Amino acid sequence: MSTTSKASQRIEALLDANSFVEIGALVSARATDFNLKQNETPSDGVITGYGVIDGNPVYVYSQDASVLNGTVGEMHAKKITKLYDLAMKTGAPVIGLIDSAGLRLQEATDALNAFGEIYMKQTLASGVIPQITAIFGTCGGGLALFPTMTDFTFMEGKSAKLFVNAPNALDGNNTSKCDSSAAKFQAEEAGIVDVVADEADVLAQIRALIGFLPANNEDFCMEDCMDDLNRVNPELANCVGDTSVALSIIADDNNFFEVKADYAKSMVTGFIKLNGTTVGCVANRTEVCDEEGKVVEKFDAVLTKQGCEKAADFVNFCDAFGIPVLTLTNVKGYEATMCSEKGIAKAAAKLTYAFANATVAKVNVIIGKAYGTAYVAMNSKAIGADITMAWPNAEIGTMDAKLAAKIMYEGQGADVIDEKAAEYAALQTSALSAAKRGYVDQVVEAADTRKYVIGAFEMLFTKSEDRPDKKHGTV
Repeated sequence: MSTTSKASQRIEALLDANSFVEIGALVSARATDFNLKQNETPSDGVITGYGVIDGNPVYVYSQDASVLNGTVGEMHAKKITKLYDLAMKTGAPVIGLIDSAGLRLQEATDALNAFGEIYMKQTLASGVIPQITAIFGTCGGGLALFPTMTDFTFMEGKSAKLFVNAPNALDGNNTSKCDSSAAKFQAEEAGIVDVVADEADVLAQIRALIGFLPANNEDFCMEDCMDDLNRVNPELANCVGDTSVALSIIADDNNFFEVKADYAKSMVTGFIKLNGTTVGCVANRTEVCDEEGKVVEKFDAVLTKQGCEKAADFVNFCDAFGIPVLTLTNVKGYEATMCSEKGIAKAAAKLTYAFANATVAKVNVIIGKAYGTAYVAMNSKAIGADITMAWPNAEIGTMDAKLAAKIMYEGQGADVIDEKAAEYAALQTSALSAAKRGYVDQVVEAADTRKYVIGAFEMLFTKSEDRPDKKHGTV
């Protein structure tokens, strides 16, 4: 492997030292049309091989923009598809490092077919081995499907470009108006990119993510835990708003790997370890706090279209790879805007289906409000949560007690409404009333959440659940 190209340097930075073994180093382009014969095409513009990350085997391909701009042709694609074949046979993740001008025009239909062959391998690998893509240069046109067909996408923040149609090709747009190919747009608006960082940090973050993921859908991701399993955290009671902080506190060694952090911020998704076992987390969020604990953003406690879709995709990934799911619920309804109304029903249905369809261990902790069918969609017992816990001050019911009293006792005066609201809260919306009906299994103090959640997942470790025989659902 050449040690001078950026493609090779990225591989060396990604993998454990001296662990990379290159495959197909002598492959070059077969096509000779349009002066290709006059060009040297070492490795045909992509370096492929295998190595380890913290001892975990992985397969890597890295596009070399110094060779025909890293364009994808027949032999370039064949190297990638053969890498996928090896990864599927051995059950290990594939990591693609993208830096390419796209389809190799000189090879025309051969290059077009090459794209399709890679799409096919990605499809067959989906749900069998984890697939990760990192974009360092250009990733445009049909190449944009590469990252969007994988499980996690990383993007270098300044130079990387991701697009199907270039910004200047969009009616009424140009890059100065809106750079729709930039990492910021793809992470915050499109929701495609999980992590945006500089090149060194992207590679470091991929290494960190691999530590949370099983090698394949039959593997189990577990390690020794040195943290106190019974750790008490009084500060958790103050984290109802920013649940990314709550998850960090609950996690072993306070390590929470958040994905799609810049997209649909009112819904948090990511991975933690509990007693050394990887757990996928989904949580409603109403606040974002900075490093000093100051609130810098606020949201309503509602489900949004983008949040539902983000969470549903994440739950589907966890279920495919046997990763247990923990939810922290604090939701009172659905976002009510004209824009949201165009897709919220379908998105909420997708979220409900994802939770209900998942057969992995599922634990729900109600930390704040849990109202209406928005709560039902958030991994409630009704759609299959194995264990449901609630903090003492949690509110569970059809709606806020004051609003319910106003509806039931309309026109009867403020004193009557206040009295009936208090009565309704005690009888119908308290954690205790839900527990009496069996909808909550345990009412736990916020400070004790970690030990109770660990205990629940340990109990559910051998969970097995049969479902109706079918090819697949259609939601």
